[in-house]
Amino acid sequence: MREVRVRFAPSPTGALHIGGVRTALYNYLLARQNNGTMILRIEDTDQTRFVPGAEEYILKALEWVGIKIDEGIGVGGPHAPYRQSERKPMYMEHALRLIAEGNAYYAFDTEQELEAMRERLKTAGVASPQYNSITRTQMRNSVTLTEDEVKDLLNAGAPYVIRLKVPRKEEVRLNDMIRGWVMVHSSQIDDKVLMKSDGMPTYHLANVVDDYLMKISHVIRGEEWLPSAPLHVLLYKYLGWEKDMPQFAHLPLLLKPTGDGKLSKRDADQMGFPIFPLDWVDPNTNEKASGFREAGYLPEALVNFLAFLGWNPGTTQELFSMDDLIKAFSVERIGKAGAKFDIHKAQWFNQQYLRSKSDAELVEYLLASLAKENISCSQEKAFKVVSIMKERVTFPKDFWEQGKFLFTAPAAFDEGVAGKKWNDEAVKVISAFKDEVAKLPALDATTAKATLEQVTASLGVGTGKILQALRLSITGAGGGPDLMMIMEIIGKDEVVNRIGFALQTLKVKANA
Repeated sequence: MREVRVRFAPSPTGALHIGGVRTALYNYLLARQNNGTMILRIEDTDQTRFVPGAEEYILKALEWVGIKIDEGIGVGGPHAPYRQSERKPMYMEHALRLIAEGNAYYAFDTEQELEAMRERLKTAGVASPQYNSITRTQMRNSVTLTEDEVKDLLNAGAPYVIRLKVPRKEEVRLNDMIRGWVMVHSSQIDDKVLMKSDGMPTYHLANVVDDYLMKISHVIRGEEWLPSAPLHVLLYKYLGWEKDMPQFAHLPLLLKPTGDGKLSKRDADQMGFPIFPLDWVDPNTNEKASGFREAGYLPEALVNFLAFLGWNPGTTQELFSMDDLIKAFSVERIGKAGAKFDIHKAQWFNQQYLRSKSDAELVEYLLASLAKENISCSQEKAFKVVSIMKERVTFPKDFWEQGKFLFTAPAAFDEGVAGKKWNDEAVKVISAFKDEVAKLPALDATTAKATLEQVTASLGVGTGKILQALRLSITGAGGGPDLMMIMEIIGKDEVVNRIGFALQTLKVKANA
């Protein structure tokens, strides 16, 4: 069996899109499942789009989600260098070989000549003009020029590109692991540029050459590359590498939560969720984009969420650790249809993984948030806080943001609840409860409940009738975690003070 060697090959043109993380994840799962090798290659042939810091960002993002690189950028390996810009001479070597064997050609056309060709074809009724097996015969290239004319132009340093010579009548076939047989007639494929005028290769030549030389066994990449796949099949054929061609798997698109179209950064911004793994500041525009890490997502939750965007295990199980995914993953269970990016499902995964953590781990999250607010908190109190909050939070920061009332008294009260529940009966019971609590030596949840029941019974009022008003007086809101535990956590004196403030404040409002 062929050794499994996969590669993730992003371009350093900005932050790594979350779809790229999913691609890296699927490659990683296949490699780990088969004791294979995960390679990181940087495809930076388009130097005009290079963004400083992007490569470092890619490395940090992969490390954060737990994707370990075996070979390539940041690690090294037997097929170095792993940046395409540093592999430039070998691409030209293979391009010249294609020319020598009649499978590629020099094209000396200027931009004006190319534009004139496109206009001619549009006038003739061609909707999508292409430089192909027909139009090449009317252009200035080594197909139409004599050998001497080509030599003279090369010797004079005339600008040129090298194009693939696509056959006019041939069916190109590709057996995709996800989509089955894909067949494209060569008349639908244009003579793509392989080497640009700056001497750099295009994606098409560079990735085929690199995949062959790096012995890549499987190419798992986004659906947007499916139209280019037949061209790559031709390159493997012309370079004599057909028997070593990797197996291809083109992943389904990530769709907007509504399902109508491909997910974009603009969509994510408008809907208020991240689309990058980590925060990113564009060095050219200083525009900041938020990341899943900084938004409070746990890496294991994000990985689980991404794995299900296109793949399913064929069972009802939803929670998968990275090790679980490695055991269960199969390319064959990846669907063809686009996957909706349901951010609510991502939040659900985060909740599940947060709840599965020990209270000691959750306390660290809480204490870190409190430290930023310069609020001190004992370990005992912190453990009690997380115990009543952990079933309610989605992100680590929620322990503080949703539990502020456990550390600071409310300065205002929910007017909607006050209008419905703050009445004479509630005031009578809550006042009596305050007085009884003040007499106690200490207050815990059991004592608080017993005292409240004693007061309501003595006054002939059902506890349920005034419970929401009591909660309002202590927390400022009408809902939340167990009220008796809240009183235990904040303590007797704080309960008395808060109820006293509420009685005074809400009375004033009622009389205003």
